[in-house]
Amino acid sequence: MNALTARTRFSVLDRSRTREGHSPGAALRDTVALAREVEALGYHRFWVSEHHGVPGVAGSAPTVLAAAVAAATRTLRVGTGGVMLPNHRPLVVAEQFGVLESLFPGRIDMGLGRSVGFTDGVRRALGRGKDDADDFAAQLAELLGWFEGTSPTGVRARPAEGLRVPPFVLAMGEGAEIAARAGLPMVIGDLRDRDRMRRGVDRYRDRFRPSAWAAEPYVVISGTVAVAATPEAARRLLVPEAWSMAYSRTHGSFPPLPPAEAVEGRTMTAKERGLYESGLAGHLAGTAEQVADELESVLKETAADEVLVTTSTYDRTALLDSHRRLAAVVNP
Repeated sequence: MNALTARTRFSVLDRSRTREGHSPGAALRDTVALAREVEALGYHRFWVSEHHGVPGVAGSAPTVLAAAVAAATRTLRVGTGGVMLPNHRPLVVAEQFGVLESLFPGRIDMGLGRSVGFTDGVRRALGRGKDDADDFAAQLAELLGWFEGTSPTGVRARPAEGLRVPPFVLAMGEGAEIAARAGLPMVIGDLRDRDRMRRGVDRYRDRFRPSAWAAEPYVVISGTVAVAATPEAARRLLVPEAWSMAYSRTHGSFPPLPPAEAVEGRTMTAKERGLYESGLAGHLAGTAEQVADELESVLKETAADEVLVTTSTYDRTALLDSHRRLAAVVNP
């Protein structure tokens, strides 16, 4: 095992992607089942995501799903990657994480993002506009204040006040700067644009101010990692998500994941083909040896403390096998 990889934590995010021929409920149950497997493989934490009105994603209520995951596991850290803070009142978010931490003490993470709804229709349904993301720094400060008991309202967040739920900032756009100023751990992706990732990490470390939540910078890099017996098998893991992304960019709707063989048999327009091929490129995919070398290179570039694996695919058996092969590399 390579030296940097041996010192790095590895975790998993599952987006509860729906699959053709399977119900949204099945996607949520798959997420809980995967968490149990990930715990047995020795991964550090398991996160779930927030999406609204997306046909291809069942995970619309991450704190609810995190409760199910935490109840089904024993030692795994469980959290959100993330709760999109502009969609919610900070008091309600604090209360939800206070409940989670009270039920599963010492195991809950609070990953927070600044995205608003995927489309204008979703934003209207949420009662939000694109500019709500601009208030993220203030929303973040208000949220942390509920845990610290410093709200000027005189209201107390129960049972959150006095609890320590580790906050992480998802560094989309200005997120790295906000995480640094707030003195919080940062999650940054994706692995396909290493230069941009490295610039974000450098900016975060340069501008980090220690806080009551974190004395020093903590960097989590996130992205797709696919490991299989052959490079070709690893690439096939990427096919369903690459096609769904290409479809969403050309049709405006993010669909359930199709089987790889259905995608490979499709006739695509030139634009679809270009986006699809682009979606297959740049990920960490290959045999265990190839991925181990690539990981060592990325960790050398970023000096990251943790890797959050965000792989989605139609074949859940192959996905678990990928996580198993990766665990054998990083936690033999």
